[in-house]
Amino acid sequence: MKKSLFIAILCCFHSLSFAQNHRLNLWPGTPPLQKEMNLQEEAVQEGILRISNVQVPLMEVFLPTAQVATQQAVLIFPGGGYGILAYDWEGTDFAKWLNSQGIAGIVVKYRLPISKSLTDPKEVPLLDAQRAMRLVRHHAANWNIDPKQIGVMGFSAGGHLASTLSTQFDYELERENDPIDQLSARPDFSILVYPVTSFSERITHQGSKKNLIGENPTQGLVTRFSNELNVNENTPPTFLVHAQDDQAVPIENSLFYYQALHSAGVKASLHIYPKGGHGFAFGRNRGAVENWTEVVLDWIKNLE
Repeated sequence: MKKSLFIAILCCFHSLSFAQNHRLNLWPGTPPLQKEMNLQEEAVQEGILRISNVQVPLMEVFLPTAQVATQQAVLIFPGGGYGILAYDWEGTDFAKWLNSQGIAGIVVKYRLPISKSLTDPKEVPLLDAQRAMRLVRHHAANWNIDPKQIGVMGFSAGGHLASTLSTQFDYELERENDPIDQLSARPDFSILVYPVTSFSERITHQGSKKNLIGENPTQGLVTRFSNELNVNENTPPTFLVHAQDDQAVPIENSLFYYQALHSAGVKASLHIYPKGGHGFAFGRNRGAVENWTEVVLDWIKNLE
């Protein structure tokens, strides 16, 4: 009898654990703007888990227990120059950390524009990001999330995607829609970590730019994906963090985006650290930048 009771309790804990961490495909069937080519996703673990050639975009959902939940949620877009996803370093590690603070962390495994299976590569990351935001709102009640407290966090090229979603959340393609597509894709707040925000030649990250819009893009595409040029009063409140010695993505990406936010009357917080380089993630053992996660937590808690 005792043994049976123990097994039942164990199974209950297992099901609860599963409910707190699960995966959900973004699209039913073949995703939009993709053709079937029998291509395989690739994952390489070399210190950092690097995922490439994503064919099935999904969300990995990490939910805090009800006792500590703030009902806030953050969608996380890992970086990787639109060529790979630094999936744990700038993804699941942060989702677990957010959980410890009572915040739902949702890692978005978005499709990368260099995949040969995509029919209009430049549109795909934003399309996946919009869908992810809408899906979270769709499931908000079941996941103990306030649909008006859902933000985004993006790192490097993931920061470009987060800032694109923040400025082009209502951009729509002609395609078949379903009821979930009727929900808002606007983030309620945005956290941009050493982000690429601009495709302006002088300050952009060339790899991210080339992978998303090609080697010789039109000026129209450069302007559209230079997100500092697309900020307006509807852009969500934003937290930006960057290191002055970033040799990959110049700090002007954060500076110019902040200036655009300020000019539009959008509440914003900009934090520049003298050292940290690029890709510092939590900033462990990199000096003062290690404190940025405490600063952003305070910022999230004081959002109005």
